[in-house]
Amino acid sequence: MRRIPRVLLLLFALCASTMIFITRCGLNFDPPMMQSAAPKIRRSAIANYDDGPDKHMEIQPRLKSSDDGANVAVSDTAEDYLHEVTRLRTQIAHLQEQLTEARTMAKDVLREVPKNQQYEETARLYEKHFARQRTEAELTNGVPLNNEYELFPFCRFTLTRVYIIEPGLGKRVVEKPIGAKKRDILEVIDSAIEKLNGDGVDRISKYTVDDFLEGIYRNVPGIGTQYELYFHNVDEPTGGPTYRKVTLARLYGPITTIETVVRNTRKDMINLILPLSGRVDKFEAFIHRFVSMCVRRDKRVFLTVVYFRAAGLDQVRRIITALTKRYHFKNVRLVTLDEDFSRGRGLQVGAQSWTKNDVLMFLCDVDIVFTTDFLERCRLNTDRGRRVYYPIVFSLYNPRVVYSLQDMTIPPEKDQLIISKDAGFWRDFGYGMTCQYRSDFMKIKGFDEKITGWGLEDVYLYRKYVKSELMVIRATDPGIFHLWHEKECDLKLPADQYRGCIRSRALNEASHAQMGMLAFKDEIDAHMNLLKSQSQSLR
Repeated sequence: MRRIPRVLLLLFALCASTMIFITRCGLNFDPPMMQSAAPKIRRSAIANYDDGPDKHMEIQPRLKSSDDGANVAVSDTAEDYLHEVTRLRTQIAHLQEQLTEARTMAKDVLREVPKNQQYEETARLYEKHFARQRTEAELTNGVPLNNEYELFPFCRFTLTRVYIIEPGLGKRVVEKPIGAKKRDILEVIDSAIEKLNGDGVDRISKYTVDDFLEGIYRNVPGIGTQYELYFHNVDEPTGGPTYRKVTLARLYGPITTIETVVRNTRKDMINLILPLSGRVDKFEAFIHRFVSMCVRRDKRVFLTVVYFRAAGLDQVRRIITALTKRYHFKNVRLVTLDEDFSRGRGLQVGAQSWTKNDVLMFLCDVDIVFTTDFLERCRLNTDRGRRVYYPIVFSLYNPRVVYSLQDMTIPPEKDQLIISKDAGFWRDFGYGMTCQYRSDFMKIKGFDEKITGWGLEDVYLYRKYVKSELMVIRATDPGIFHLWHEKECDLKLPADQYRGCIRSRALNEASHAQMGMLAFKDEIDAHMNLLKSQSQSLR
């Protein structure tokens, strides 16, 4: 907006120059003067001006000096006139250039006015949003809550350790901050130090990272992350245990739209790859569920079974043949391998056996139960060349433990598929079930086929994707379950694989509370007997 007065100034200068020209030269010239010397002189002046406004003009008047003062006067007047005309034309041309430039600048300013207003409105929106968050958030003063579940606890941290309240991956209770979490902590500490050192202009002792003791932080949905940091008080180094506390907050901004897209999954075929060795009864049950979910309902799933060794192969063939004949289902392939079972090897061969165009793959196990909702999430959460989907499966506990502790008979399988803390847990350490496009799988060279036996092959594949440019969508999925089954850990396994197998076996058995009930079963039975005896004595 500051450039607009300059445009008016240039317009005024142009008008003023024009008025000067008219004032000095007039609109009509004196006829005698024009008839004598002016015409020839004017043509000479115009010729010289056309050669360039900066070129020196030499005017040679036709009339020579004589005793007739009139002739001399005419010559001098004409020369002055031509000089003035040339100067004014040059000035007018220069002003016209400035006027054109000013008009262009004015248009740019006017075009920017809505944008500037938009930026100002956005800034006001953010300022208002953050002010509301600071008022509503429990940053320095308490806020009344409805119950104990609405309170968000803090996690304590130092420069090298974070004591986490939510165990998360691997059920850790303390971890070393790495990656984004480490950068966040360091940035917060630096901000606190800058604040402390900025409070005193003439401060002699400066705060450094060495003065930081510890801090706490918590994430509050809709508000942001709150931090409280404690430092040694450098202003009183010998004055007893005094500290400086700094409270910071990384507030969330208003909700911002990243993208809106339309997804049509009607033609998205899924190639379900199932590695198998023995366990024919489990495979038969799997096919029964496959018919219910894929053949009858979804109808966009191709089944690839990779079977190891010959034991049970004939039975598997009969089950697949019955599937194709009874339901006229042709989207099935059986691949056989005469070698020891390796899940990674089986999935790799299954992916390579697909010879058509690129396809979305679901890498599965025989103990997995899934719904049509999961199949649709498999399609929605993957994107060729951009995203792979790693659902967190809900793993069911041993039904004999779960229902016997409740004095209940074991219900049918479909009635066991419930999401509750007594029924199972989110298998956040498992990466075996995944949806990804074959082209992405082959690009990162798939599984490490050197790994044999149980585990680790899926972890290594997952790490490849994490380190790649593809986005890994890791989320709980209530439509996919891992059925409990007996698990044996081969004593011949390497130490890391064997420990992982034992750990998985323990976690799969029952919840912490249920395992406690089993551990203290004798005491619980004694207590029950005591209650029964007291009840009988009262009768």
